[in-house]
Formats: sequence, structure tokens, C-alpha cells
Amino acid sequence: MSQDLVWFKSSYSDGPEGDSCVVVAVAPTSIHIRDSKNDPETGPRFQVASAAWAEFLAHAAR
Repeated sequence: MSQDLVWFKSSYSDGPEGDSCVVVAVAPTSIHIRDSKNDPETGPRFQVASAAWAEFLAHAAR
């Protein structure tokens, strides 16, 4: 991929199944999301605008 992204997962994913989770990477104007089982460089992922991600998190926190 053209962009160097630093992927991270939730601390809630540190259990015995911790390698099977959703991971995210923050870019200046977007958030990238992928399945941790896939290669971060070539595997499928999608991205959303930072504002859309913030809305999603606010809704999920309810």
C-alpha cells in the first residue's frame, strides 16, 4: 500500500482468541479497518472518514 499505517487492536482482544480481531490504523483524515488474520499490506480493508468513525464510536458506546 502507498501509506505506512500503524495497526492496533483493542486491549479487549488480549484473550486466548486475541489474534482474531478487527484492527484499525489512524491516518490524518481517515480510519482504516481490517481483519487481523489478513496481511496488513495486501489483505482487504476499508476506510472511513475520521468524522464517520467518531460518530460510530459515539453510537457504539451507548
